[in-house]
Amino acid sequence: MPDKKIPTYAPNSSLYVTNLPSSKIQKEDLRKSLYSLFSTYGPVLDVVALRTAKMRGQAHIVFRDVQTSTQAMRDLQGFEFFGKEMQIQYAKSKSDAIAKLDGTFHMPSAAAGAVTATALQQSIFNAPPSASNTTSTAPSTLKPPPAPTDQTMEDARSPTTSVAGQKRRRDEEDEEDDGSDEDVAMEEDSDDD
Repeated sequence: MPDKKIPTYAPNSSLYVTNLPSSKIQKEDLRKSLYSLFSTYGPVLDVVALRTAKMRGQAHIVFRDVQTSTQAMRDLQGFEFFGKEMQIQYAKSKSDAIAKLDGTFHMPSAAAGAVTATALQQSIFNAPPSASNTTSTAPSTLKPPPAPTDQTMEDARSPTTSVAGQKRRRDEEDEEDDGSDEDVAMEEDSDDD
C-alpha cells in the first residue's frame, strides 16, 4: 500500500482527526468519547464532529494550548478507536474558540459569505424583460385610478346634511319625572350594629 503524503501544518492548539468510525456510533456519543480520550492530556475546549457526507469520519479537537495538543497527537497517533486507527495532524488554521480567547476572532465578512452567481443564473436574472412582458405592463398604458374625494368628511362638517356623526338626543322627559335626583346627599350606612 503506497504511503499517502499527509500535509503538515504549523503546530496548532487544534487537532484534525481522521479515520474515525462513521456508521457505528452516534454523533453525540462520538463527541463524548473523543472528549474523554483527549481530555486526559489537558483541557479540551471543543470537539467538533459532524456527520455530513463531506465531514463523516473526521473531527476537530480544540485544546487550550499547543503543548497539550502536541502531546496528545504524539501519544494517540495510530490509536485504535472503535476498531479504526486514528490519523491525527494539526489543523490548518486556528479554531474560532481559540481566536475568541486570544482576542483575534473576526466575524466572517459579507464578501466572504457572498454567493457567486453562475453564468446561467446571471443570464436569467440580469436579462432585460421579455417582449410579452413589456407590452402588458408598459407605463404608457397604465394610469393610476382617479383619487376619490373624501365625501364623508365633508358631510361631517356640515350640520344640515346626513344623520351620520350627529349626537343622539337625550330623553328629557325621563329627567323631568325623576326630579328628585339632583344634589341628594348620600345616606350613611352604619356597620356598628
